[in-house]
Amino acid sequence: MPRATTLILILAGLCGSSLGQYNEEEDLAWLQYYLRQSRVSSYNYVPYYEEESPAYAYSYPSATDTEPEPEPQQATPWRCPQECDCPPNFSSAMYCDTRNLRYLPFVPSRMKYVYFQNNLITSIQEGAFDNATELEWLALHNNQISSEKMGKRVFGKLQRLERLYMNNNNLTRLPGPLPRSLRELHLSYNQISKVPSNALEGLENLTALYLSHNFIFEMGASLKGLKSLILADLSYNNLRKVPDGLPASLEQLYLEYNYINAIPDDYFQVSPRLLYVRMSHNSLTNQGLSSNTFNSSSILELDLSYNRLQKIPRVNTNLENLYLQGNQINEFSISSFCSVVDVMNYSRLQVLRLDGNAIKRNAVPPDAPLCLRRATVIEI
Repeated sequence: MPRATTLILILAGLCGSSLGQYNEEEDLAWLQYYLRQSRVSSYNYVPYYEEESPAYAYSYPSATDTEPEPEPQQATPWRCPQECDCPPNFSSAMYCDTRNLRYLPFVPSRMKYVYFQNNLITSIQEGAFDNATELEWLALHNNQISSEKMGKRVFGKLQRLERLYMNNNNLTRLPGPLPRSLRELHLSYNQISKVPSNALEGLENLTALYLSHNFIFEMGASLKGLKSLILADLSYNNLRKVPDGLPASLEQLYLEYNYINAIPDDYFQVSPRLLYVRMSHNSLTNQGLSSNTFNSSSILELDLSYNRLQKIPRVNTNLENLYLQGNQINEFSISSFCSVVDVMNYSRLQVLRLDGNAIKRNAVPPDAPLCLRRATVIEI
């Protein structure tokens, strides 16, 4: 089968937000900005990363509630379970999604991509996947699986597993131990409250971790050893402090909608590849930040909107998008953007949001056009 056909069958149904881009203009129309008759009422704030999407590729119409649940058939190492579908042109995939299943059917040993999402599964018995050691994708999201009804080592033999989807379940703790081969772990929309420091130990190949919309109040140093981690989504939790230590590989960090009020000195300096930081809707104050907390040359987008800031924090001249709306800022300090203002020294900032603060338009300093000459959108 052609490689392109295989890829389509695996990825069909995946959806995500497009990468937001801002077109840089050669000439900055500062005069037009000051002479606007009305302010821009809203700004299309598009995420720079794809939204978490289910590994869904193929399905038949769901069974109705009136249809009797089929009895599990006798397990064989090659035969497709009668509850599922195994397309002849994609023999390594098994589709058991959206069928009102309350149990996990037998998984033949040849399977690499298995889809159990959108069912009524509540438990995973020990040894459920011991026969399916070739598994690479396992979709269990949108079920009712609880931590108490999971075997302690259900994923222990899946040494080729790369993507595990268990979002939208009833988990109260991280499943584990998890195979070292894992690259993506999707656990959003569960009931997890704590991530012990050793919970992700050994996952040196993990690149994306989704833990948003849980009840996590403590992360410890659980991220520190993830040397391949690129994206960490910890938004919509109960965190009161940032995780202890970030991996050097990290590029995207999402901590919005928590209760964080301070960030340690040089916290972001250990991640020289960090591009996007979102910490909106927290409790950050200027007292909880050092003068150079966000002065990282790698960060391109920084969202600190809807916090308790009274001053604009100092940022690096390489920053392109800064969101500070909904704070308590009462002055426009040009030194936050440019330590020296002249022809050769200026900020690369393109988008600046300061609306919803106590700053007035006439408070913009006269040297702002020189420092912020690259800006195309400014909201005050």
